[in-house]
Amino acid sequence: MTKEELLTKCDLFLFDLDGTVYLGDTPVAGAPEALERLRKKGKQVVFLTNNSSKTGAEYEKKLRALGLWGAGDTVYTSADATAEYLNAHHAGKRTYVLATPPVADVFRAAGIRLVEEAPEVCVLAYDTTLTFEKIKAFNEFLTDGAFYVATHPDDVCPTATVPMPDVGSFIAMFERSCGRKPDMICGKPFTVMGECVARTFGVPSSRTCMVGDRMHTDIRFGNANKMHTLLVLSGETTKQSMKSFPDTPDCILESIAKL
Repeated sequence: MTKEELLTKCDLFLFDLDGTVYLGDTPVAGAPEALERLRKKGKQVVFLTNNSSKTGAEYEKKLRALGLWGAGDTVYTSADATAEYLNAHHAGKRTYVLATPPVADVFRAAGIRLVEEAPEVCVLAYDTTLTFEKIKAFNEFLTDGAFYVATHPDDVCPTATVPMPDVGSFIAMFERSCGRKPDMICGKPFTVMGECVARTFGVPSSRTCMVGDRMHTDIRFGNANKMHTLLVLSGETTKQSMKSFPDTPDCILESIAKL
């Protein structure tokens, strides 16, 4: 599929963040201009991230500073999708959230009933304020049988120095300590997030394009949710490495500058 066909067939464009629209604290060359071209064509721009260590407002601040934000844009995180999932399937239940304080506030603002003791549901987000006491409490709650939800499955989070353990690494830790795997994972590449996006933005998957640099999260997510997919080679994936994955993107570009 050509980029021209994508532009004709899609109204909603979902953009991954690091590796797709920026690299660390630097915008991908040509990304601000490409995003503005989409807006002028009447396309809806949503920044979609698995990283649940920050809120949408915190990401918006960074995107504005990098010149990537435009009128009508939205940030949607795996924490947003998880809160929507909880309201749909576990409304009113006592919920313990392992998360940064601002992200815990996102769940609270969404109407999730947050507690510190005897939860019915436990949520594992990317908590960069993690302490041993939090780990101990979460492990005990899982052992007691709480329904177990993870925001996303990424093993590591890229940083300017070295990759850091992400939610997937903590999933492995809790599996070793108490034998539990998540009962539900909400972020990319799973369909929960795709269903939430369709409901939230009111655009069918057939008119949606997922744009990202990771085959195993972004492209697999788009394909699993029957969206169109655009792989950019500005981040993790190369033309050579993509051959080792079962998923195939609809279109491949060097970066979103070519969109």
